[in-house]
Amino acid sequence: MICRRSLLLGGAFLATAMKVPSLFAQGDRQWISLWPGPPPGGGGPNGVPDISKKGAVTNIAVPSLEVFAPAKPNGSAMIIAGGGGYKRIEEGKESYPAARWLAARGIYAFVLTYRLPIEGWAAGPLAPLQDAQRAFRLVRARASDRQIDPHRIGALGFSAGGHLMGLAAARSAFASYEAVDDIDRQSARPDVAALIYPVITLAAPYDHTSTRRSLIGRHPTEEATREWSVESHVSKDCPPVFLTQADDDRISNPANSRIMQQACDKADVDVEFHPIISGGHGFGMGKPGTPTQEWPGWYEAWLRKHNLLA
Repeated sequence: MICRRSLLLGGAFLATAMKVPSLFAQGDRQWISLWPGPPPGGGGPNGVPDISKKGAVTNIAVPSLEVFAPAKPNGSAMIIAGGGGYKRIEEGKESYPAARWLAARGIYAFVLTYRLPIEGWAAGPLAPLQDAQRAFRLVRARASDRQIDPHRIGALGFSAGGHLMGLAAARSAFASYEAVDDIDRQSARPDVAALIYPVITLAAPYDHTSTRRSLIGRHPTEEATREWSVESHVSKDCPPVFLTQADDDRISNPANSRIMQQACDKADVDVEFHPIISGGHGFGMGKPGTPTQEWPGWYEAWLRKHNLLA
């Protein structure tokens, strides 16, 4: 399905290929292309993004950030990654509701449309991590343009997006690509990271996820499994972590959040885990009338604790 956003990002693709300024707007909506030219390694799909009726995005040729500006900015920012098993990005039911929720509370929200490894990128599984690291550097480099405190930039990820933001938090010092400009002198470390029903480990017996298959295939080596499991990289340098997940999640086993909690505890990283008695997977910002509606309140209190909300 082609929509106005698809056409706009198609224009962004052409402009990026020509290395012209990377800020694009349509009405009150604004996007920032992550890279000044083709992303590291090249490859990938052509044309405009395919966006489903429910807002799931595929055919991503131009990784980007969509800006949600608050009416009354408080100086903090959040980069949001929707899930979808690295096969698509569920922006309609995850990223956009989260962005609106954050902006309503004074936080600049940036929706990350990252590359999907299955779409032919030469960087393979590194592609989404490259985009996430670049996104934090880009927002930090241009923080003064929006009166954002460069030390109050957080990460919010859902499902596979939680895996991506978990890697961004745990591997911020890892050079996933060679610097392309001065923006890459900035830190790629989020100051806090909230991971919502995340995929954390790619190891057995929790290895039956689309995240695992999309990143490292059906029969990965032990080395690849360890390399792409978030818990393998948690150290004292990891920022504070917020976790929530339903006990009846059938897509990402709830053991994932407990594995991350244990890794954080072992590394002496500030971690807060809120299990939910029921709610399944993919509940976004919570479903009214279910236990999942409680988690945004816990998250808001955690943001206040870490000075992203007044």
